[in-house]
Formats: sequence, structure tokens, C-alpha cells
Amino acid sequence: MIPNSRPSIGDDELNEVKKVFSSGWLGMGSFVFDFENAVKDYLRAKYVIAVNTGTSALHIALDALGLGDDDEVIVPSLTFAGTIQAIIACGARPIFCDVEENTLNIDINDVRSKITAKTKVIMPVHYGGLACDMDGLLKTAEEFNLRIVEDAAHAFGSNYKGRKIGSFGDITCFSFDPIKNITCGEGGAVVLSDDKLGERIIQKRILGIDKDTWHRYKNEHSWYYEVVVPGLRYHMSNINAAIGLIQLKKIDKFIEKKRKLCRLYDQEFKNKEEITLLDKDYGQIAPFNYVIKVKKGRDQLMEHLKNNAISAGIHYIPNHQQPLFKPFYRRLPVTESIFGQILTLPLYFDMQDSDLFKVVEAVKKFF
Repeated sequence: MIPNSRPSIGDDELNEVKKVFSSGWLGMGSFVFDFENAVKDYLRAKYVIAVNTGTSALHIALDALGLGDDDEVIVPSLTFAGTIQAIIACGARPIFCDVEENTLNIDINDVRSKITAKTKVIMPVHYGGLACDMDGLLKTAEEFNLRIVEDAAHAFGSNYKGRKIGSFGDITCFSFDPIKNITCGEGGAVVLSDDKLGERIIQKRILGIDKDTWHRYKNEHSWYYEVVVPGLRYHMSNINAAIGLIQLKKIDKFIEKKRKLCRLYDQEFKNKEEITLLDKDYGQIAPFNYVIKVKKGRDQLMEHLKNNAISAGIHYIPNHQQPLFKPFYRRLPVTESIFGQILTLPLYFDMQDSDLFKVVEAVKKFF
């Protein structure tokens, strides 16, 4: 079976994890500190706060902003459920908005139509690694006095007009789960420049404990600590950070290989009238996945690929159609239309050209 996605890990990551085992300090410690600093250098960011998952990153960012009952967060429905669960966990209300048909990124015009007196946050999702219109979003947020919390789970390494996602903007949240552009096994990060908010998130990610953090970074125990704010157990472990440190050194070659594979797919499919390609600028994007729109027979194509030992997926089932989020349902014409068309084809760093052409051949054979 050719998988839909797969991490690229090996002896380098394993050897770094062995160092953690040798140290005897498995929890948050010096490896986490080193990973945060490495990501800071890569993004040229002020604060990088490593946490245990991308969903935790979103939740702790919203929690630190003080979101609560009746507050509204405008968010695209076409995203992973974790994005919405982070909003719900704060007691806030997700206000689902539509996406652009050709990019699957958040539709700013629809965002503006849904802003009310209760709106506190806009949460754009950089779908597939393609950056949203950040200039337009930041301008809108300034106009209405809102905060922006970017769900950049797909977009580590991507650029917007020459600037790395996470190097500008308000608050950016990344995911480092097994299939993201780099992996920590599991992990995430909140990236921002706001001093007050940054310090609050640092405290909140380890149960509101303040004074003990530096000792942990030095792999030392301290009997003294102060609990200063309500907090969560969201910190990253040294084991996960060790994997991330090695992965970060490989990010450029990961990006270039996946860009090459995406361009090959585009070349093969550009003249297939049964398929519509998404708009992508591969000079700016760190591709997370490869999505096509199938004009007719998407589900049958997916079954055909499965029968040919190829794993395809759908990213994602719109959240406004999920049972848990039924109270927040509203009709989203573009999202509902493209849900029946989108199909994610295999894409990962260790994928060979021969694997890609097997996928292409199977798709063409179906039509």
C-alpha cells in the first residue's frame, strides 16, 4: 500500500532520543529549551512556546486571551476537528465561515460578514501549507479590534510574500504531529511577540507554575515553585523535542522534495478535464498535502485507488456538519460543494517518483 502520508524518521532521531534516555530527564528540560531556540532562529520569532500538541497550542492561546462564554471565534469549517475543539474547550462559540473555492483558505469577505459585537478572534487555517491573505486578515482585525490566532498546523516552513509564517502577525500555532512538515512524534508550538501574553502562556502550559521553569530547562529539580495562574499540563517533553531538533535540520530538504512531487502531480494532471487543481505558489509554500478536486465520482475514485494499493483521503469533513457542532450549523455553499470533490493523494518525503507515477497511472486509468 502506498500510504497517504508518512513521517521521515531514522537513526539520527533515534540517536538524539537516546541522549534523552541517557540524561534520565524525560519531561520538559534542556532539549525543549534548545528546540524552542532553534525554532526561534528559523522563524526569527520572539517567543516560541513548545507544547504537547497543535490542538493544545490553539487552546492555550485562546485561553490566555481570556476567551469564555458567549465570545465568538470566526473559523473555517473545512479544517481538522481539533481546531474547533480548542474553541469549544474555552467555552467560546465557533462561527463557521466559508473558504475560497480555488485555495480552500478562509474567505475574508465571508469573515467580514460574520463579525459581531461578540467576535473576539479570527482563526484562519493555512490549508495545505498555502498561506491565507494575511495582509487582508490583519487589516480586518485592526479595523474591528480583534485578535488573530493562526492555525498553521499545515504551514511550518511556508512563506507569505517572502515572510515565514510565524515571523509576523499576531499569534501563530503550529503542529508537529507524525505527519506534519516536521514531526516531534507529537507536539506543537505557540509563536508570538506579545510580551505579556507570551509570559502568560509560558506559565499556563505547566499548570500555572512560574518559578520552577528555569530549573526544568536545566534538567534540575527545585523544591520551590509558585502557582500564579490557572494552568494546563501542556508542556512538551525532552523526548519529543529531541526528535524535533533533528527534524528541523532537515526541513529545507523536506520542503524541496515535496515541492518537486507536487509539481510532478500538477504536470500530469493539468490537462485532465475531470480534475481541477488548486491554486498553489510552490515558491512560497511548504506543501503539507496534495489535494485535487474531482468533478464527478470522487468516492468511486477513492475506492479504485484503494483496490490498487493506494491510500487516498479527504481533508476534511466540514465541521459544521459534525454532530457535536450541530448547534453552530450554518449553511456554507462553497464548503459544502467542494466537500464532495476534494481528494488527498499520497505525498511524503520518502515517496519515490515511481510511487507517484503509480498513483497518476491509477487515477488516469479510472477516468
